[in-house]
Amino acid sequence: MGRYILLRHREIPDLHRLEVYVRHGGYEAWRKALTAMTPEQVIEEVKAAGLRGRGGAGFPTGLKWSFVPKDVFPKYVVVNADESEPGTFKDRELMEGNPHQVIEGALLAAYAIRAERVYIYVRGEYRWGARRLEAALAEAYPAGFIGRDVLGSGYSVEVAVHLGAGAYICGEETALLESLEGKIGHPRVRPPFPATYGLYGKPTVVNNVETLANVPPIIARGAAWYRTMGTEKSPGPKIFCLSGRVRRPGNYEAELGKITFRDLIFGEEYGQGLLGEGRSVKAILPAGASAPMLPASALDTPLDYESVQAAGSMLGSASVIVLDDTVDIVWAAYKMVRFFQHESCGKCTPCREGTYWLRRVYERLVAGRGRPKDPELLESIARQMAGKNLCPLGDFATSPVLSSLRHFRQEYEAYLRAAAEVAAPAGGR
Repeated sequence: MGRYILLRHREIPDLHRLEVYVRHGGYEAWRKALTAMTPEQVIEEVKAAGLRGRGGAGFPTGLKWSFVPKDVFPKYVVVNADESEPGTFKDRELMEGNPHQVIEGALLAAYAIRAERVYIYVRGEYRWGARRLEAALAEAYPAGFIGRDVLGSGYSVEVAVHLGAGAYICGEETALLESLEGKIGHPRVRPPFPATYGLYGKPTVVNNVETLANVPPIIARGAAWYRTMGTEKSPGPKIFCLSGRVRRPGNYEAELGKITFRDLIFGEEYGQGLLGEGRSVKAILPAGASAPMLPASALDTPLDYESVQAAGSMLGSASVIVLDDTVDIVWAAYKMVRFFQHESCGKCTPCREGTYWLRRVYERLVAGRGRPKDPELLESIARQMAGKNLCPLGDFATSPVLSSLRHFRQEYEAYLRAAAEVAAPAGGR
């Protein structure tokens, strides 16, 4: 076995081609499931492996599949390839370099819930990834891995690629389903959840690209093998996206919980340290813009779901953005809030109005016109938003605000002192 389980294309040239993928064990898990396993056994194996969703929430994948009712048809599997979180680019590499493993994982999910149609919803900007997937499908269909009576099993399944239009909100599973149906990408009120009322009102499983890429090796080698990697509660490999003020940004595959932020940023086989001599880490964004930032004191936190949560943030999609001591934290928080305000769909009031007013206050602050009570005002707006939104976007928007105020309040105070100094002469006259 090579070093990689997910990023195998780095070791195997042309793995995106069917003949190469098959030569290296591709579609063997699919063949095994169809010929030697029931759908229930596939679900139980994924459950036993402890695979958690790699899209952000970390929800147990097998458990998610088990929620789908057995006696309602048709059913659907939707692959969430709308990778829009800032600093996240792992799914892109998988689609471009190892598309057949993603497709095989989606086929296994479809068989597990007895779905006969799979849709791969790809971010609009990922046209090359979509072309790679379509080329892979064009090879897999005539080879008999997809279509009618797959491999003589009696099971039939169709797979199609759908390009989105580049909206961050469509990374939320119900907004994605609305978009796939040809509607505006607005989140749905839940319950009901997609497992019972999903695409076209039918039972649907929505899984992230990286999540599904984990499924073929689990079925091929077994849950016990998979659990030899990672930790008890966070088993298996994970792709960590590293960017920001580091020498060597990129995707790095490692076992969950076996490396720390420090290893990822400074390790020779990973980020190789910070840009510029004498620089130090000021803050870490563990999951792009959507999770609370952490101070440098969290550098030795193991990279698994439980440890990062205990440190005060979320691992999420593991899109680690590093901010060094040259970065203005207030400015960085403002940029993230502006992003969320731009991407808010506007359907629910707390998010629509909250992100607007957060942006307004930050604009005043960074322009040097901050008011003494602005930090308290920002905190008040964020807390009024938290937990009151139709989807997580509104809650995500509060993360850079509340975490920067918690860990870097002195930088806000510096802005206020500067504003007071500018205003003082006018006030004295």
